[in-house]
Amino acid sequence: MTREAHTQTTQPATKILSPKPWTGPGFVEFVALTAFVMGLTAVTIDSFLPAFPAIAHDFAIADPNRPQLLVYVYMLGFGLAQIVYGPLSDSVGRRPALIGGTAIYLAGSVLAMMAPSFEFLLLARAVQGIGGAAGRILAVAIVRDRFEGRDMARVMSFCMMVFLMVPILAPAMGGLILALGHWRLIFGAMLALAVVALAWFGWRMPETLHPAYRRPLDIRAVAGGIATVAATRASLGYATALGLLTGCIMAYVGSAQAIFDTGIYQLGRLFPVAFGLIAGAMGVATLINARLVRRFGMRRLSHGGLIGLCLMAVAQLGLMLAFAGRPPLPLLILTLAACQFLLSFAMPNFNAIAMEPLAAIAGTASSFIGFYTTLLAAFCGLLVGQSFDGTVIPLGIGYCALSGIALAVVVWTERGRLFGSGAMARPAPGPVEGRAGRSSSAERH
Repeated sequence: MTREAHTQTTQPATKILSPKPWTGPGFVEFVALTAFVMGLTAVTIDSFLPAFPAIAHDFAIADPNRPQLLVYVYMLGFGLAQIVYGPLSDSVGRRPALIGGTAIYLAGSVLAMMAPSFEFLLLARAVQGIGGAAGRILAVAIVRDRFEGRDMARVMSFCMMVFLMVPILAPAMGGLILALGHWRLIFGAMLALAVVALAWFGWRMPETLHPAYRRPLDIRAVAGGIATVAATRASLGYATALGLLTGCIMAYVGSAQAIFDTGIYQLGRLFPVAFGLIAGAMGVATLINARLVRRFGMRRLSHGGLIGLCLMAVAQLGLMLAFAGRPPLPLLILTLAACQFLLSFAMPNFNAIAMEPLAAIAGTASSFIGFYTTLLAAFCGLLVGQSFDGTVIPLGIGYCALSGIALAVVVWTERGRLFGSGAMARPAPGPVEGRAGRSSSAERH
């Protein structure tokens, strides 16, 4: 019997019911609202990629790789702030923390619209990242409050499907705004979407944190929660692998404009089409994953997807080398889409596996895991993106290296036994374990 199956049949249910009957949105609206809140991050990153040339022109930027910093500075603020929102939400609740974070995001969007210099714009992007982190972290915590195990993976897959489908439309939205007006209006669109998210969430989503799981907001409590995450083998291992795979995406996003738009292939206004085709593969994969995960389990799908990604990344690099770093555009789109497709079987499941043992500290756990994976992804993406040399070879090397290291980490985490056949897990201690009937299993160091 697999670990997941054993957990489902022998462990107490970890789903927490509210003290009162659930008065929030139904399943479809819950997924849509959660995905919309998470999707603001994708819009914030991807919608202004077509504006890089206009921004470089307005601020007299000569280095073609420098506009990439607008992506990575956002991710830096996004990553650093995540360590705050989880513990804060474990103390005051999910609603106040998310509403406060969204207000910071709104302020950053206004600053970006008014930026008088590139350096000021970088600062505004960092503020946006600090605010945007609330939606990403608290959406995961809210899902964990309501679901567990394969049900959580299913919900996360639907949320990730929307989250990953956004890049299909976001660059096109940015390109359309550019065609109609100034690049600053793109930040105005971000502002408008954040207002919609804030109003929808405030109107429809009740507090999901069970009163029994409120924790004091102090350094010792936060440090204790982080120590629990770091000491839980499955959580630490799968979070590391998730960060490395997200690094692949960040490397691609940072390099995409230089590769498709103004650099190698000179697509211009067709850049959003190429970007959307590749992003679409991720959306299709997450939809398939959501339909299959309850049948086959998180580990089988994610391990298979990761192994397939490693093989595809090697084949992709071989193709890139064969064409001296400038393969025919259709072949490049096909191989990148295949990599993103396979990658998308791993990421939502890795996130769910990392969170599953941490029910009693879901907010702090989501915060630390998000902090850790985002900073790791931003560092890896920056390293690969800034290596752009007029060819796609650095990107191909990045995919091979990051996916290979991720596979090695997963093999270590599972003690060499993949596809759900690893050693039995035992419960990770939590400060309130056993209260309200909540318990889960995790591998420990």
